[in-house]
Amino acid sequence: MAGVEASFQEAMQRHGYPQVIRNVLGEMMAAVSLLSATLKFEGRLSLQAQGNHSVKALMAECNHQRDLRAIARFEGELPEEADLKELIQDGQLVITIEPEGGKRYQGVVPLEGDHLSQCLETYFSRSEQLPTQIHLATGEDKAAGFLIQVMPVEGDREDQWEHFSQLAATLSDDELLNLDNETILRRLFHEEECRLYEPELLQFNCDCSRERTGHALQYLTQDELEDIIREEGKIEVNCQFCNENYQFDQADITQMFSATANVKPSDQVH
Repeated sequence: MAGVEASFQEAMQRHGYPQVIRNVLGEMMAAVSLLSATLKFEGRLSLQAQGNHSVKALMAECNHQRDLRAIARFEGELPEEADLKELIQDGQLVITIEPEGGKRYQGVVPLEGDHLSQCLETYFSRSEQLPTQIHLATGEDKAAGFLIQVMPVEGDREDQWEHFSQLAATLSDDELLNLDNETILRRLFHEEECRLYEPELLQFNCDCSRERTGHALQYLTQDELEDIIREEGKIEVNCQFCNENYQFDQADITQMFSATANVKPSDQVH
């Protein structure tokens, strides 16, 4: 896949995350881009690491249109360097698959490994019974991932898996971050016949909108929203994923609760 690097950069530019958070979010964005590519339906896949200490949640998401986004919620001081297990103390990793119009699936992965790749490999081994090797890396402004997995086929492929997984294990972070896909495959599997498909382009994109934000506000009553406007002068809502700011004034709230409710910008607040 192409575009993880640019998507990671754009997602991080919208938030002032410390490097230790950027490192883990970069790995999560690379991971969801790889995992979503294995799905054969329209929908989205997300990874969320949930904790009970300084870091409350880390999340990355990718859909079938290859839109990527990520977010972190934390408070207080964080160490300059830490792996996923150290950041999410006593926590867990949740994998959520949401097909459009289908049944939502959620798997919970214990944070037994120090790194995200180890946790995901454990998940596939236990839940899917699919031998899987995942390599994830984040640099100063780059993120990348590599995944090999046994495909369900007849016959015994254990010897082949051992051979390919040992070769893949020699891949370094520096190679993963700085070499193109063709070069990586040639270096790892130069004795094998490899087929490189056309890349699927990824892009940072958030599906928030003014209309969806307005619908969310309607979980409050009109009186409650008008009380906020009287106190604050307006209602401001920031999307936590992309940091987009949406503002609503009295005219917006009146229109929102009218018989022809349709949240559009008024002339008063921008």
